[in-house]
Amino acid sequence: MTQVLRIVHTTTYRYDRPVSFGPHLLMLRPRDGHDMWVEEAFLTISPKAKVRWYFDTFGNSVAEATFTRPADQLRIVSELHLRRYPVGHRIAGQARHETPYPFQYSDEDAVDLARYMMLHDPQDHAVLTDWLDRAFPRRAQSSVVLLRRLSDTIHHELDYSARFEMGTQSAAETIASGQGTCRDFALLFMEAARILGFAARFVTGYLHDAGGSVGGGSTHAWADVYIQGEGWIEFDPTNRIIGGAELIRVATTRAPEQASPISGSYAGNAEFLGLDVSVEVTSEDT
Repeated sequence: MTQVLRIVHTTTYRYDRPVSFGPHLLMLRPRDGHDMWVEEAFLTISPKAKVRWYFDTFGNSVAEATFTRPADQLRIVSELHLRRYPVGHRIAGQARHETPYPFQYSDEDAVDLARYMMLHDPQDHAVLTDWLDRAFPRRAQSSVVLLRRLSDTIHHELDYSARFEMGTQSAAETIASGQGTCRDFALLFMEAARILGFAARFVTGYLHDAGGSVGGGSTHAWADVYIQGEGWIEFDPTNRIIGGAELIRVATTRAPEQASPISGSYAGNAEFLGLDVSVEVTSEDT
């Protein structure tokens, strides 16, 4: 069943007096694919900005907004109309084949995936290895089963805690604190998967909350893992979702700091009054 989605993402920055805005980079528009098609995309920015579009290193669509006048508020509204197509995936249904663990990528894939297999924080290697040894003293002989258990372990053993400050905790910090945001859980999952020999990348986007999920009403983050013969598969440890239609990707990157939906700067002797973010996702099955 095809699903039509309407997503309205509104971000408002408020100041006590007018400030001058530097260039802002916006990662708000998904790329079309066999499982998702962008039918319409609208971007409204106040104060008025000149917008230039380009593709980044990873092939994500990026809009660069430049401003000509100061203001005491910056408001960015992205409205997307997407069509989602059902994908027959072995994780959701019958396996076409089973990828064993341990495994080895083909020589060609290994070259292309090499950077995605390197730890984001190499100094966390010992902490991650110890955590994995305690959590998985016996490793499953199926790659999918092992990754599913990794996602389940993060979901069950760590507490979700919203944090409004910018940035992402390292995997070691998340393990030590026992809690984190969806971005923290995604990075921990990625780093652990990399220790296990998988290529993993960071995904930012939206969650179509069917009820009871964590991360709705704002931007969401999860991880992709490359499984031989299956390609990039989504794992959301925050909600224990694997390859689910609830996950609406916008951008994929090697590291969390490369996937900020909105980034930029301002100048002026003003007090920052706050940031408001809202995401509304509605659907209509066709």
